[in-house]
Amino acid sequence: MSRIVFICLAAILTDALTWAQVNVEPNTALLNEGDRTELLCRYGRSINYCRIEIPGEQKVLNLSPEWSKTPGFTYFGAGLTAGQCGVSIERVKASNNGQVKCSLGVEGEELSGIIDLVVALRPQQPIIELLSRPNREGYFNEGTEFRARCSVRDGRPPANISWYIDNMPANKRTTLLNVISSTTDNVELSTSVQEIQWHLSPEDSNRKLVCRSHHQTDRESVPPQEAAYIINVRYAPVHQPDAAVYGLYLEHTAIVNITIRASPQPKIEWTIDGAIVGQGRTDGRYSAYEPQYLGNDEYNVTLAIAGLTLEDTTKIYNLRASNELGLTDYQVRISSSSKPPSSSLDVAAIVGIVVAVAVLVLVVLLIVFARATGRWCFGGKSIKTPTNETSDTESADIKATSTATATTTMGGVGVSAEGEETVNEQDGPQEQQQQQQKKAKKLPAFAAAILRRFNEKDSRKYKDNQESLNIVEGSVQEIPATNNAIDGNDNEPKAIIWQSTSPVWTFK
Repeated sequence: MSRIVFICLAAILTDALTWAQVNVEPNTALLNEGDRTELLCRYGRSINYCRIEIPGEQKVLNLSPEWSKTPGFTYFGAGLTAGQCGVSIERVKASNNGQVKCSLGVEGEELSGIIDLVVALRPQQPIIELLSRPNREGYFNEGTEFRARCSVRDGRPPANISWYIDNMPANKRTTLLNVISSTTDNVELSTSVQEIQWHLSPEDSNRKLVCRSHHQTDRESVPPQEAAYIINVRYAPVHQPDAAVYGLYLEHTAIVNITIRASPQPKIEWTIDGAIVGQGRTDGRYSAYEPQYLGNDEYNVTLAIAGLTLEDTTKIYNLRASNELGLTDYQVRISSSSKPPSSSLDVAAIVGIVVAVAVLVLVVLLIVFARATGRWCFGGKSIKTPTNETSDTESADIKATSTATATTTMGGVGVSAEGEETVNEQDGPQEQQQQQQKKAKKLPAFAAAILRRFNEKDSRKYKDNQESLNIVEGSVQEIPATNNAIDGNDNEPKAIIWQSTSPVWTFK
Protein backbone atom coordinates (compact mmCIF):
# COMPACT_ATOMS: atom_id res chain seq x y z
CA MET A 1 0.00 0.00 0.00
CA SER A 2 2.82 2.37 0.90
CA ARG A 3 4.52 1.67 -2.45
CA ILE A 4 1.37 2.71 -4.34
CA VAL A 5 1.13 5.92 -2.33
CA PHE A 6 4.80 6.69 -3.03
CA ILE A 7 4.32 6.21 -6.78
CA CYS A 8 1.31 8.49 -6.80
CA LEU A 9 3.15 11.23 -4.91
CA ALA A 10 6.11 10.97 -7.31
CA ALA A 11 3.81 11.30 -10.32
CA ILE A 12 2.08 14.33 -8.82
CA LEU A 13 5.42 15.99 -8.01
CA THR A 14 6.77 15.33 -11.51
CA ASP A 15 3.64 16.77 -13.08
CA ALA A 16 3.90 19.84 -10.88
CA LEU A 17 7.53 20.41 -11.81
CA THR A 18 6.70 19.98 -15.48
CA TRP A 19 3.97 22.54 -15.35
CA ALA A 20 6.15 24.89 -13.32
CA GLN A 21 9.01 24.79 -15.85
CA VAL A 22 9.46 27.56 -18.44
CA ASN A 23 10.94 26.49 -21.78
CA VAL A 24 12.84 29.01 -23.91
CA GLU A 25 13.58 29.12 -27.65
CA PRO A 26 16.42 29.53 -28.40
CA ASN A 27 18.69 29.08 -25.44
CA THR A 28 21.32 31.30 -27.09
CA ALA A 29 20.76 33.71 -29.98
CA LEU A 30 23.88 34.79 -31.91
CA LEU A 31 23.08 37.79 -34.09
CA ASN A 32 24.71 40.61 -35.94
CA GLU A 33 23.85 44.20 -35.21
CA GLY A 34 20.72 45.18 -37.18
CA ASP A 35 19.37 41.63 -37.51
CA ARG A 36 15.72 40.76 -36.78
CA THR A 37 14.96 38.01 -34.25
CA GLU A 38 12.18 36.32 -32.27
CA LEU A 39 12.57 35.11 -28.67
CA LEU A 40 9.96 32.85 -27.01
CA CYS A 41 9.20 31.60 -23.48
CA ARG A 42 6.58 28.83 -23.06
CA TYR A 43 4.59 27.42 -20.14
CA GLY A 44 2.22 24.43 -20.11
CA ARG A 45 -0.83 26.37 -18.92
CA SER A 46 -2.55 29.65 -19.57
CA ILE A 47 -0.70 32.72 -18.25
CA ASN A 48 -2.07 36.03 -16.98
CA TYR A 49 0.63 38.41 -18.22
CA CYS A 50 3.93 38.50 -20.14
CA ARG A 51 6.83 40.79 -19.19
CA ILE A 52 10.25 40.83 -20.94
CA GLU A 53 13.44 42.64 -19.88
CA ILE A 54 16.01 43.31 -22.64
CA PRO A 55 19.52 44.64 -21.90
CA GLY A 56 20.04 48.18 -23.13
CA GLU A 57 16.34 49.05 -22.94
CA GLN A 58 15.24 51.47 -20.24
CA LYS A 59 11.89 49.89 -19.39
CA VAL A 60 10.37 46.47 -19.01
CA LEU A 61 8.16 45.39 -21.90
CA ASN A 62 4.63 44.35 -20.93
CA LEU A 63 3.50 42.51 -24.06
CA SER A 64 0.16 41.18 -25.26
CA PRO A 65 -1.36 40.15 -28.57
CA GLU A 66 -3.96 42.91 -28.12
CA TRP A 67 -1.59 45.88 -27.99
CA SER A 68 1.88 47.10 -28.99
CA LYS A 69 3.08 50.15 -27.06
CA THR A 70 6.85 50.05 -27.68
CA PRO A 71 8.09 50.70 -31.24
CA GLY A 72 10.42 48.02 -32.54
CA PHE A 73 9.20 45.43 -30.01
CA THR A 74 6.01 43.41 -30.51
CA TYR A 75 4.42 40.34 -28.94
CA PHE A 76 5.43 37.00 -30.46
CA GLY A 77 3.61 33.71 -29.81
CA ALA A 78 0.28 31.90 -29.97
CA GLY A 79 -1.32 33.94 -27.19
CA LEU A 80 -1.38 34.12 -23.40
CA THR A 81 -4.01 31.40 -23.14
CA ALA A 82 -1.57 29.06 -24.90
CA GLY A 83 1.05 29.83 -22.25
CA GLN A 84 3.41 31.62 -24.68
CA CYS A 85 5.32 34.81 -23.95
CA GLY A 86 7.61 36.05 -26.72
CA VAL A 87 9.04 39.18 -28.28
CA SER A 88 9.91 40.11 -31.85
CA ILE A 89 12.85 42.55 -32.10
CA GLU A 90 12.86 44.44 -35.38
CA ARG A 91 16.52 45.53 -35.23
CA VAL A 92 19.01 44.23 -32.71
CA LYS A 93 21.39 46.82 -31.26
CA ALA A 94 24.84 46.26 -29.86
CA SER A 95 23.56 47.41 -26.45
CA ASN A 96 21.04 44.53 -26.41
CA ASN A 97 23.81 42.04 -25.82
CA GLY A 98 23.28 40.06 -22.61
CA GLN A 99 20.56 37.99 -20.91
CA VAL A 100 16.94 38.49 -21.89
CA LYS A 101 14.56 37.70 -19.00
CA CYS A 102 10.92 36.71 -19.50
CA SER A 103 8.41 36.75 -16.59
CA LEU A 104 5.12 34.82 -16.78
CA GLY A 105 2.21 35.37 -14.34
CA VAL A 106 0.64 32.00 -13.42
CA GLU A 107 -2.13 31.60 -10.78
CA GLY A 108 -0.89 34.14 -8.29
CA GLU A 109 2.83 33.48 -8.83
CA GLU A 110 5.49 34.51 -11.34
CA LEU A 111 7.75 32.16 -13.34
CA SER A 112 10.78 33.31 -15.34
CA GLY A 113 13.14 32.13 -18.07
CA ILE A 114 16.52 33.32 -19.42
CA ILE A 115 17.72 33.60 -23.07
CA ASP A 116 21.33 34.54 -23.89
CA LEU A 117 21.34 37.20 -26.59
CA VAL A 118 24.79 37.64 -28.16
CA VAL A 119 25.11 40.57 -30.54
CA ALA A 120 28.27 40.05 -32.56
CA LEU A 121 30.82 42.84 -32.74
CA ARG A 122 33.33 42.86 -35.56
CA PRO A 123 36.86 42.61 -34.16
CA GLN A 124 39.69 44.95 -34.98
CA GLN A 125 42.14 44.45 -37.84
CA PRO A 126 44.55 41.53 -37.20
CA ILE A 127 48.10 42.42 -36.16
CA ILE A 128 51.25 40.35 -36.87
CA GLU A 129 53.99 40.67 -34.27
CA LEU A 130 57.48 39.23 -34.98
CA LEU A 131 58.91 37.18 -32.13
CA SER A 132 62.19 36.49 -33.96
CA ARG A 133 63.96 39.66 -35.04
CA PRO A 134 65.51 40.26 -38.50
CA ASN A 135 68.74 42.19 -39.04
CA ARG A 136 68.90 45.93 -39.61
CA GLU A 137 68.05 45.51 -43.27
CA GLY A 138 64.99 43.40 -42.47
CA TYR A 139 66.48 40.04 -43.54
CA PHE A 140 66.57 36.65 -41.86
CA ASN A 141 69.42 34.23 -42.51
CA GLU A 142 68.73 30.81 -43.97
CA GLY A 143 67.99 28.23 -41.25
CA THR A 144 66.74 30.81 -38.74
CA GLU A 145 63.68 29.79 -36.70
CA PHE A 146 60.98 32.24 -37.72
CA ARG A 147 58.34 33.00 -35.07
CA ALA A 148 55.37 35.35 -35.34
CA ARG A 149 52.21 36.08 -33.36
CA CYS A 150 48.83 37.15 -34.72
CA SER A 151 46.33 39.01 -32.52
CA VAL A 152 42.69 39.80 -33.32
CA ARG A 153 41.37 42.14 -30.63
CA ASP A 154 37.93 43.06 -29.28
CA GLY A 155 35.63 40.64 -31.00
CA ARG A 156 32.30 39.22 -29.89
CA PRO A 157 32.28 36.25 -30.12
CA PRO A 158 36.04 35.60 -30.35
CA ALA A 159 37.44 35.35 -33.89
CA ASN A 160 39.17 32.33 -35.40
CA ILE A 161 42.63 32.64 -36.99
CA SER A 162 44.15 30.92 -40.02
CA TRP A 163 47.62 31.31 -41.60
CA TYR A 164 48.49 31.50 -45.30
CA ILE A 165 51.67 31.82 -47.35
CA ASP A 166 51.08 33.38 -50.78
CA ASN A 167 47.33 32.59 -50.53
CA MET A 168 47.99 28.92 -49.78
CA PRO A 169 47.54 27.27 -46.36
CA ALA A 170 50.80 27.67 -44.47
CA ASN A 171 50.92 24.08 -43.15
CA LYS A 172 53.40 25.15 -40.46
CA ARG A 173 53.50 24.47 -36.74
CA THR A 174 51.05 26.67 -34.82
CA THR A 175 49.98 26.96 -31.20
CA LEU A 176 46.44 26.46 -29.94
CA LEU A 177 44.12 29.44 -30.25
CA ASN A 178 44.25 31.50 -27.06
CA VAL A 179 41.16 33.59 -26.21
CA ILE A 180 41.53 36.45 -23.73
CA SER A 181 38.34 38.11 -22.42
CA SER A 182 38.17 41.68 -21.18
CA THR A 183 35.44 44.11 -20.11
CA THR A 184 35.36 47.69 -21.30
CA ASP A 185 32.48 50.03 -20.33
CA ASN A 186 30.50 47.02 -19.10
CA VAL A 187 30.93 45.37 -22.50
CA GLU A 188 32.69 41.99 -22.56
CA LEU A 189 34.95 41.50 -25.59
CA SER A 190 37.43 38.79 -26.59
CA THR A 191 40.91 38.83 -28.13
CA SER A 192 42.20 35.83 -30.12
CA VAL A 193 45.95 35.07 -30.20
CA GLN A 194 47.92 32.40 -32.10
CA GLU A 195 51.62 31.86 -32.92
CA ILE A 196 53.37 30.24 -35.90
CA GLN A 197 56.97 29.04 -36.28
CA TRP A 198 59.27 27.16 -38.70
CA HIS A 199 62.86 27.19 -39.99
CA LEU A 200 63.42 29.42 -43.00
CA SER A 201 64.75 28.17 -46.35
CA PRO A 202 65.60 29.95 -49.64
CA GLU A 203 62.11 29.10 -50.93
CA ASP A 204 60.59 31.29 -48.18
CA SER A 205 62.28 34.46 -49.43
CA ASN A 206 59.98 37.16 -50.84
CA ARG A 207 56.89 35.21 -49.79
CA LYS A 208 53.89 36.83 -48.09
CA LEU A 209 52.80 35.52 -44.70
CA VAL A 210 49.10 36.24 -44.05
CA CYS A 211 47.11 36.09 -40.79
CA ARG A 212 43.38 35.99 -41.57
CA SER A 213 40.54 36.33 -39.05
CA HIS A 214 37.17 34.60 -39.43
CA HIS A 215 34.18 36.00 -37.55
CA GLN A 216 30.41 35.88 -37.24
CA THR A 217 30.17 39.31 -38.85
CA ASP A 218 31.85 38.23 -42.10
CA ARG A 219 29.61 38.57 -45.14
CA GLU A 220 30.05 38.44 -48.91
CA SER A 221 30.13 42.22 -48.92
CA VAL A 222 32.39 42.28 -45.86
CA PRO A 223 35.27 39.81 -46.46
CA PRO A 224 37.48 38.48 -43.66
CA GLN A 225 40.13 40.84 -42.32
CA GLU A 226 43.83 39.99 -42.60
CA ALA A 227 47.35 41.20 -41.94
CA ALA A 228 50.43 40.40 -44.07
CA TYR A 229 54.22 40.36 -43.74
CA ILE A 230 56.82 39.88 -46.50
CA ILE A 231 59.60 37.50 -45.45
CA ASN A 232 63.11 38.30 -46.72
CA VAL A 233 65.78 35.60 -46.43
CA ARG A 234 69.53 35.84 -47.06
CA TYR A 235 71.19 32.67 -48.34
CA ALA A 236 74.16 31.40 -50.33
CA PRO A 237 73.80 30.67 -54.08
CA VAL A 238 71.44 27.73 -54.48
CA HIS A 239 72.94 24.53 -55.90
CA GLN A 240 71.44 23.17 -59.11
CA PRO A 241 72.21 20.26 -61.50
CA ASP A 242 74.79 20.60 -64.26
CA ALA A 243 73.56 22.93 -66.98
CA ALA A 244 73.73 22.37 -70.76
CA VAL A 245 73.40 25.03 -73.48
CA TYR A 246 72.42 23.86 -76.99
CA GLY A 247 71.99 25.42 -80.41
CA LEU A 248 75.24 27.44 -80.56
CA TYR A 249 76.72 28.22 -83.99
CA LEU A 250 80.31 27.36 -84.83
CA GLU A 251 82.61 30.23 -85.91
CA HIS A 252 80.17 32.71 -84.33
CA THR A 253 80.17 34.44 -80.95
CA ALA A 254 78.44 32.09 -78.52
CA ILE A 255 76.43 33.54 -75.62
CA VAL A 256 76.10 31.17 -72.65
CA ASN A 257 73.39 32.23 -70.13
CA ILE A 258 72.89 30.61 -66.71
CA THR A 259 70.28 31.62 -64.10
CA ILE A 260 71.17 31.24 -60.42
CA ARG A 261 69.40 32.18 -57.15
CA ALA A 262 71.19 33.98 -54.35
CA SER A 263 70.63 36.68 -51.73
CA PRO A 264 72.42 39.05 -51.59
CA GLN A 265 73.84 39.44 -55.13
CA PRO A 266 76.66 36.98 -55.84
CA LYS A 267 80.10 37.52 -57.34
CA ILE A 268 80.97 35.13 -60.16
CA GLU A 269 84.08 33.79 -61.88
CA TRP A 270 84.55 31.31 -64.73
CA THR A 271 87.29 28.68 -64.91
CA ILE A 272 88.11 27.48 -68.45
CA ASP A 273 91.05 25.10 -68.99
CA GLY A 274 92.59 26.35 -65.75
CA ALA A 275 92.23 30.02 -66.70
CA ILE A 276 90.05 32.15 -64.38
CA VAL A 277 87.88 34.87 -65.87
CA GLY A 278 86.22 37.14 -63.29
CA GLN A 279 83.01 39.09 -63.80
CA GLY A 280 83.41 42.18 -65.96
CA ARG A 281 86.69 40.89 -67.44
CA THR A 282 87.87 39.47 -70.80
CA ASP A 283 90.56 36.82 -71.29
CA GLY A 284 91.32 36.03 -74.92
CA ARG A 285 88.14 34.84 -76.60
CA TYR A 286 86.23 34.62 -73.29
CA SER A 287 84.28 37.51 -71.72
CA ALA A 288 82.41 37.30 -68.37
CA TYR A 289 79.62 39.84 -67.78
CA GLU A 290 78.28 41.28 -64.53
CA PRO A 291 75.28 39.35 -63.09
CA GLN A 292 71.94 40.89 -64.07
CA TYR A 293 69.10 40.88 -61.51
CA LEU A 294 65.90 39.28 -62.86
CA GLY A 295 63.75 39.58 -59.74
CA ASN A 296 62.79 37.17 -56.95
CA ASP A 297 66.48 36.70 -56.02
CA GLU A 298 67.35 35.38 -59.51
CA TYR A 299 70.40 36.53 -61.47
CA ASN A 300 71.41 35.97 -65.10
CA VAL A 301 75.10 35.08 -65.53
CA THR A 302 76.56 35.40 -69.06
CA LEU A 303 79.76 34.11 -70.71
CA ALA A 304 80.61 35.15 -74.30
CA ILE A 305 82.91 32.97 -76.47
CA ALA A 306 84.20 34.65 -79.64
CA GLY A 307 84.59 32.44 -82.72
CA LEU A 308 83.18 29.22 -81.28
CA THR A 309 85.15 26.15 -82.36
CA LEU A 310 84.33 22.46 -82.28
CA GLU A 311 86.95 22.03 -79.55
CA ASP A 312 85.09 24.56 -77.38
CA THR A 313 82.04 22.28 -77.36
CA THR A 314 84.08 19.50 -75.73
CA LYS A 315 85.17 21.57 -72.72
CA ILE A 316 83.60 21.84 -69.27
CA TYR A 317 83.03 25.41 -68.07
CA ASN A 318 83.17 25.79 -64.28
CA LEU A 319 81.23 28.66 -62.70
CA ARG A 320 81.69 29.74 -59.08
CA ALA A 321 79.16 32.06 -57.41
CA SER A 322 79.75 33.42 -53.90
CA ASN A 323 78.30 35.94 -51.46
CA GLU A 324 78.50 36.68 -47.73
CA LEU A 325 76.79 33.42 -46.78
CA GLY A 326 78.81 30.96 -48.89
CA LEU A 327 79.82 29.82 -52.36
CA THR A 328 78.51 27.28 -54.86
CA ASP A 329 80.16 25.68 -57.91
CA TYR A 330 78.32 24.90 -61.14
CA GLN A 331 79.34 22.97 -64.27
CA VAL A 332 78.20 24.07 -67.72
CA ARG A 333 78.45 22.19 -71.03
CA ILE A 334 77.78 23.66 -74.46
CA SER A 335 76.86 22.12 -77.80
CA SER A 336 76.30 23.22 -81.39
CA SER A 337 73.55 20.65 -81.88
CA SER A 338 69.88 21.29 -81.25
CA LYS A 339 68.38 20.52 -77.87
CA PRO A 340 67.54 16.80 -77.56
CA PRO A 341 63.89 15.94 -76.99
CA SER A 342 62.74 15.44 -73.44
CA SER A 343 63.04 11.87 -72.26
CA SER A 344 60.21 12.17 -69.80
CA LEU A 345 57.01 10.35 -70.63
CA ASP A 346 53.56 11.26 -69.48
CA VAL A 347 51.08 8.78 -68.07
CA ALA A 348 49.23 8.35 -71.38
CA ALA A 349 52.43 7.43 -73.22
CA ILE A 350 53.38 4.88 -70.56
CA VAL A 351 49.93 3.29 -70.69
CA GLY A 352 50.09 3.16 -74.49
CA ILE A 353 53.46 1.42 -74.42
CA VAL A 354 52.25 -1.15 -71.89
CA VAL A 355 49.13 -1.90 -73.97
CA ALA A 356 51.17 -2.21 -77.18
CA VAL A 357 53.62 -4.63 -75.55
CA ALA A 358 50.73 -6.70 -74.16
CA VAL A 359 49.08 -6.90 -77.61
CA LEU A 360 52.39 -7.87 -79.24
CA VAL A 361 52.98 -10.66 -76.71
CA LEU A 362 49.42 -11.93 -77.27
CA VAL A 363 49.90 -11.99 -81.06
CA VAL A 364 53.19 -13.89 -80.72
CA LEU A 365 51.58 -16.46 -78.42
CA LEU A 366 48.69 -16.93 -80.86
CA ILE A 367 51.11 -17.47 -83.76
CA VAL A 368 53.12 -20.01 -81.76
CA PHE A 369 49.92 -21.78 -80.74
CA ALA A 370 48.58 -21.84 -84.34
CA ARG A 371 51.86 -23.13 -85.73
CA ALA A 372 52.20 -25.80 -83.05
CA THR A 373 48.64 -27.07 -83.41
CA GLY A 374 48.36 -26.68 -87.19
CA ARG A 375 45.46 -24.23 -87.02
CA TRP A 376 44.35 -21.26 -89.10
CA CYS A 377 46.92 -20.33 -91.76
CA PHE A 378 49.17 -23.17 -90.58
CA GLY A 379 46.38 -25.79 -90.89
CA GLY A 380 47.02 -28.94 -93.02
CA LYS A 381 44.78 -30.27 -95.89
CA SER A 382 42.01 -32.63 -94.85
CA ILE A 383 41.79 -35.97 -96.67
CA LYS A 384 38.04 -36.04 -97.11
CA THR A 385 35.26 -33.58 -96.46
CA PRO A 386 31.90 -34.56 -94.96
CA THR A 387 30.19 -34.06 -98.36
CA ASN A 388 32.66 -36.47 -100.03
CA GLU A 389 34.27 -33.53 -101.88
CA THR A 390 38.04 -33.46 -102.08
CA SER A 391 40.67 -30.80 -102.64
CA ASP A 392 43.18 -30.67 -105.49
CA THR A 393 45.68 -32.70 -103.52
CA GLU A 394 43.02 -35.32 -102.74
CA SER A 395 42.09 -35.51 -106.46
CA ALA A 396 45.68 -36.23 -107.32
CA ASP A 397 45.80 -39.01 -104.71
CA ILE A 398 42.58 -40.61 -105.98
CA LYS A 399 43.79 -40.32 -109.56
CA ALA A 400 47.03 -42.06 -108.69
CA THR A 401 45.14 -44.81 -106.88
CA SER A 402 42.73 -45.33 -109.76
CA THR A 403 45.57 -45.51 -112.28
CA ALA A 404 47.38 -48.06 -110.16
CA THR A 405 44.21 -50.16 -109.93
CA ALA A 406 43.65 -50.00 -113.68
CA THR A 407 47.20 -51.13 -114.27
CA THR A 408 46.59 -54.09 -112.01
CA THR A 409 43.54 -55.18 -113.99
CA MET A 410 45.46 -54.99 -117.25
CA GLY A 411 48.61 -56.87 -116.44
CA GLY A 412 49.10 -57.28 -112.73
CA VAL A 413 52.24 -55.19 -112.93
CA GLY A 414 50.84 -52.37 -110.75
CA VAL A 415 50.51 -54.57 -107.67
CA SER A 416 53.94 -53.65 -106.48
CA ALA A 417 53.23 -49.94 -106.99
CA GLU A 418 50.05 -50.22 -104.95
CA GLY A 419 51.94 -52.01 -102.20
CA GLU A 420 54.57 -49.29 -102.06
CA GLU A 421 51.90 -46.64 -101.89
CA THR A 422 50.22 -48.44 -98.99
CA VAL A 423 53.56 -48.64 -97.15
CA ASN A 424 54.16 -44.93 -97.70
CA GLU A 425 50.70 -44.15 -96.37
CA GLN A 426 51.43 -46.22 -93.25
CA ASP A 427 54.80 -44.54 -92.71
CA GLY A 428 53.33 -41.06 -93.21
CA PRO A 429 51.56 -40.67 -89.86
CA GLN A 430 54.56 -42.08 -87.98
CA GLU A 431 56.94 -39.54 -89.52
CA GLN A 432 54.42 -36.76 -88.96
CA GLN A 433 54.01 -37.79 -85.32
CA GLN A 434 57.80 -37.80 -84.84
CA GLN A 435 58.06 -34.30 -86.30
CA GLN A 436 55.26 -33.10 -84.03
CA GLN A 437 57.04 -34.62 -81.02
CA LYS A 438 60.25 -32.79 -81.97
CA LYS A 439 58.30 -29.52 -82.19
CA ALA A 440 56.67 -30.26 -78.84
CA LYS A 441 60.07 -30.60 -77.17
CA LYS A 442 60.88 -27.04 -78.21
CA LEU A 443 57.60 -25.64 -76.88
CA PRO A 444 56.67 -24.70 -73.30
CA ALA A 445 54.91 -27.28 -71.12
CA PHE A 446 51.40 -25.84 -71.57
CA ALA A 447 51.86 -25.61 -75.38
CA ALA A 448 53.21 -29.19 -75.53
CA ALA A 449 50.18 -30.47 -73.61
CA ILE A 450 47.83 -28.71 -76.01
CA LEU A 451 49.82 -30.05 -78.96
CA ARG A 452 49.60 -33.66 -77.71
CA ARG A 453 45.83 -33.38 -77.31
CA PHE A 454 45.40 -32.10 -80.85
CA ASN A 455 47.76 -34.83 -82.16
CA GLU A 456 45.56 -37.48 -80.55
CA LYS A 457 42.49 -36.00 -82.24
CA ASP A 458 44.35 -35.79 -85.58
CA SER A 459 45.48 -39.44 -85.24
CA ARG A 460 41.89 -40.59 -84.67
CA LYS A 461 40.70 -38.57 -87.65
CA TYR A 462 43.53 -39.99 -89.77
CA LYS A 463 42.58 -43.59 -88.89
CA ASP A 464 38.92 -42.92 -89.76
CA ASN A 465 39.91 -41.32 -93.04
CA GLN A 466 42.31 -44.22 -93.82
CA GLU A 467 39.54 -46.74 -93.28
CA SER A 468 37.26 -44.77 -95.60
CA LEU A 469 40.03 -44.61 -98.19
CA ASN A 470 40.56 -48.38 -98.02
CA ILE A 471 36.85 -48.93 -98.58
CA VAL A 472 36.96 -46.64 -101.63
CA GLU A 473 40.02 -48.47 -103.03
CA GLY A 474 38.27 -51.85 -102.58
CA SER A 475 35.27 -50.58 -104.48
CA VAL A 476 37.49 -49.32 -107.30
CA GLN A 477 39.26 -52.68 -107.52
CA GLU A 478 35.93 -54.55 -107.82
CA ILE A 479 34.67 -52.37 -110.66
CA PRO A 480 37.33 -53.45 -113.24
CA ALA A 481 36.77 -57.11 -112.26
CA THR A 482 33.16 -57.02 -113.24
CA ASN A 483 33.54 -54.59 -116.14
CA ASN A 484 36.76 -55.74 -117.75
CA ALA A 485 35.30 -55.59 -121.25
CA ILE A 486 37.10 -54.05 -124.17
CA ASP A 487 35.44 -50.98 -125.61
CA GLY A 488 34.71 -51.37 -129.28
CA ASN A 489 36.04 -47.91 -130.08
CA ASP A 490 39.64 -47.97 -128.80
CA ASN A 491 39.97 -51.44 -127.19
CA GLU A 492 41.45 -49.91 -123.98
CA PRO A 493 40.13 -50.07 -120.45
CA LYS A 494 38.85 -46.81 -119.02
CA ALA A 495 39.28 -45.28 -115.56
CA ILE A 496 36.67 -42.83 -114.33
CA ILE A 497 38.23 -39.82 -112.53
CA TRP A 498 36.46 -36.98 -110.69
CA GLN A 499 38.20 -33.64 -111.12
CA SER A 500 37.70 -31.51 -108.05
CA THR A 501 38.45 -28.25 -109.80
CA SER A 502 35.49 -28.68 -112.20
CA PRO A 503 32.52 -30.91 -111.41
CA VAL A 504 32.76 -33.00 -114.67
CA TRP A 505 33.47 -36.71 -115.03
CA THR A 506 36.30 -37.44 -117.47
CA PHE A 507 37.53 -40.72 -118.97
CA LYS A 508 41.14 -41.74 -119.42
